[in-house]
Amino acid sequence: MKNLLLASTAAFLIAVPATAQDGNDAGENEDVIVVLGEGLPDTPATPAYSTLEIEREQIVSSGSSRLEDVLQNAAGFQQFRRSDSRYANPSAQGATLRALGGNASSRALVLLDGVPMTDPFFGYVPFSAVAPERLGSIDVTRGGGSGPFGSGALAGTIELNSADPSTLGLVTGQIFANHRDDTQMSASIAPEVGNGFAVISGSWDRGDGFFTTPEADRVMATSRAEYDSWSVSGRLVQQVGNLELQMRGMAFEDNRTLRFEGADNSIRGEDLSLRLVSRGPWQVDAVAYAQWRNFTNVVISSTRFVPVLDQRDTPAEGQGGKIEVRPPVGENMTLRLGADYRRGEGDLFEDSYSAFTQALRENRYAGGVNTNLGFFAENDIELGPVTLTGGVRADRYSIDNGYYRSRDANGAAIRNDTYADRSDWEVTWRAGALVQANEAVTLRAAAYTGIRLPTLNELYRPFVVFPVTTLANENLVPERLRGFEAGIDFNVEEDTQFSVNVFDNKVKDAIANVTLEPNLRQRQNLDAIDAFGVEASVNIQRGPFGLVSSIALTDAKIQGSGSAGILDGNKPPQTPTFMASTTASYRAANGMNFSATLRHVSKQFEGDQENDVLPAATTVDLFAQVPIVDKLSAVMRVENLFDELIVTRNQGGSMDYGIPQTIWLGLRYGF
Repeated sequence: MKNLLLASTAAFLIAVPATAQDGNDAGENEDVIVVLGEGLPDTPATPAYSTLEIEREQIVSSGSSRLEDVLQNAAGFQQFRRSDSRYANPSAQGATLRALGGNASSRALVLLDGVPMTDPFFGYVPFSAVAPERLGSIDVTRGGGSGPFGSGALAGTIELNSADPSTLGLVTGQIFANHRDDTQMSASIAPEVGNGFAVISGSWDRGDGFFTTPEADRVMATSRAEYDSWSVSGRLVQQVGNLELQMRGMAFEDNRTLRFEGADNSIRGEDLSLRLVSRGPWQVDAVAYAQWRNFTNVVISSTRFVPVLDQRDTPAEGQGGKIEVRPPVGENMTLRLGADYRRGEGDLFEDSYSAFTQALRENRYAGGVNTNLGFFAENDIELGPVTLTGGVRADRYSIDNGYYRSRDANGAAIRNDTYADRSDWEVTWRAGALVQANEAVTLRAAAYTGIRLPTLNELYRPFVVFPVTTLANENLVPERLRGFEAGIDFNVEEDTQFSVNVFDNKVKDAIANVTLEPNLRQRQNLDAIDAFGVEASVNIQRGPFGLVSSIALTDAKIQGSGSAGILDGNKPPQTPTFMASTTASYRAANGMNFSATLRHVSKQFEGDQENDVLPAATTVDLFAQVPIVDKLSAVMRVENLFDELIVTRNQGGSMDYGIPQTIWLGLRYGF
């Protein structure tokens, strides 16, 4: 499938521009059509919700050159753990916002050029598949979403927008190495062809990594966190009649080793998408996509250091699409009407072994199908200094074909469970208002609801982080959010913006790993997680000097109880109270670029019992780029400058550490 994807993408990228070029030659005197390569523009009321833009200058000047690291510039963003995608189990790479953690699946909707990126089975985001240098900007909207694919935007939406040739340049490339002999390489070519452009890019990261295990706990079987990942992408944007056509193909693979020799895991995927955009009086944005993914994972006993579980195959596929229409209803109104569809199907195949004899104990199989069909309508009305907005969604979801089977080493059935299909309708809404008090001050307020379906992983796949086993739960119901917020934006000058936002978000039936016994947990619906907090951001530019800062202070608590005991008032697992990110930069006209990023994350608890602490961590990253000749520059990046100890896991005193001080040196061309 991977070879077929790459071959078909390459053929399309070669053939279509040639055809488009011929058509252009035949009509030299026709007006030139500008192709943007984007979706429809934001509506006038988009700022009514808490929004933040991460600009390209920040994206391409991070200390790690990792997408998940860049996203931390939006305080409140977090993965399940503090590790980045080089040193974390992929299935724990869910994205969330507003301290609604405690779950490895994404509570935020992550889109790449309008296409959902979350894995159809697990709900994680393959961060390593998206090289940040391919992006032009990132838009983060915090709070429950409506509109397209809104059923996945429980905590907010993260929109990744690809860069075009005017941003990338014809040819770009970079190569880095650090003092551990880890390497990073990426390159792209972005020619303007026909009535549009093409972008072909690739990246390859590999390294022996570092020891995530504390030195006192290392044994002969302890391994460095080795990683080896690659990603290739092809994108074609062309004007076809009155429509703009955007086609994307992507393939990726990521292999990692965590903690012990043989504790190997991998993800791989192939994605295809087609987008049609009409920018005429009747504006239309239509997307169709297909995804194929797989995951493998070997669990090693932490006492005997032999394989005890081989999650050898987890094939999954997803299909979906959306259509949005904006009819011409007047200069002071923006009406959005549309529908979207998502389907995810996946299966688990794993083998369990005895830690003492290495004999096969069980073969296990699990899987199912989730589908969601949504209809949405939203309208903005501009009344002088006041802009009002409101939207509603109706989602028909179904959870079907769920099963769990296990057989012993002789093939005899141990369990053969099939679960009843179920479906229902969910209605969500959002509404907001903007008031332009004067040229510098904008007041805003919003309220919203949202839903997230339990993933196939949460419903049917148990997992082990030895010695703790976490059980699945086929009876999980969707998470439901209800929230409101109010904020004020100050645009003192063109290059000086301040923003403050207060919010209260409650997730009813929040899915979390609930402790049943010391080494046994189960995914359960909590009564609720309530998060009340304040977000603030600053963006100041003074000539070549810049300061970008974002903070989030959140009081998040569990309401109600789990089956193992009262959890009321406890902080949700993996949830910090305070997060902050500040970047000071100097960017000269000749391409010289210096920046320093200070980040702080307050303490978190590993689980729901508040007995294993992940201490607070403060890190400093550096970036420096100095032109050498023409478009070639020398670059130095530093991760964790002061070698802060970052605890990413604490299971009863068994810990993993995050990245230590790491210095990268390299060359860039075209940036």
